[in-house]
Amino acid sequence: MREIVLDTETTGLNPFDGHRIVEIGAVELWHQVPTGRTYHQYINPERPMPEEAFAVHGISDAFLVDKPVFIAVAQAFIDFIEDSKLVIHNASFDMRFLNAELEWAGLRPIPGDQAVDTLEIARRRFPGSPASLDALCRRFGIDNSMRDKHGALLDSEILADVYLELIGGRQSGFELNQGSRGSATKAQPNWRPTPRPAKLQPRVTETETAAHAAFIEELGPDALWARFRSGS
Repeated sequence: MREIVLDTETTGLNPFDGHRIVEIGAVELWHQVPTGRTYHQYINPERPMPEEAFAVHGISDAFLVDKPVFIAVAQAFIDFIEDSKLVIHNASFDMRFLNAELEWAGLRPIPGDQAVDTLEIARRRFPGSPASLDALCRRFGIDNSMRDKHGALLDSEILADVYLELIGGRQSGFELNQGSRGSATKAQPNWRPTPRPAKLQPRVTETETAAHAAFIEELGPDALWARFRSGS
């Protein structure tokens, strides 16, 4: 099962107020294990960066001036995510921006049911408790000390750790040797143990064997051990 943990950074809160995506970061999971494969792209929003947004992620107009516009990278992004589930914190926010950008690029929007919202999962698991990404890192003991400002790829990597804890902890299944996609070590269903080349040496001493036999004799002829020894 392939999942993509995803985050975006934007110029503001609503694409229909003229705001745009400036960064996309994504991390691939295969059977709930990070594969090391990622997607990361800065995007020129073709508009000035508001001071409020710059304060959140630190991405400036000067940094973005030579970056590609969304339509130039849209197909590469779609090719990366494919039809995999998208694991997003506060999914409605990112999905609204992604689908607006895809629509403006003349591409098909991402179906709403393709997204898994970790914010909703956290609120169901811990009702009434803070459910921000930082709060969940504190709850699960996940190191987010590098998160001085928001960043799409870093936040995706942190969210991947949070998501695995939310759904039951790392290695929630029994396939503990999973590697990257296409190279996972899988259990062999028809495996059978081979005979030992030599029998193990007995660990019970002769004294212990004699004492056990005497104990059985004391139990009488109707004892279970007596029937076992006779084979009945």
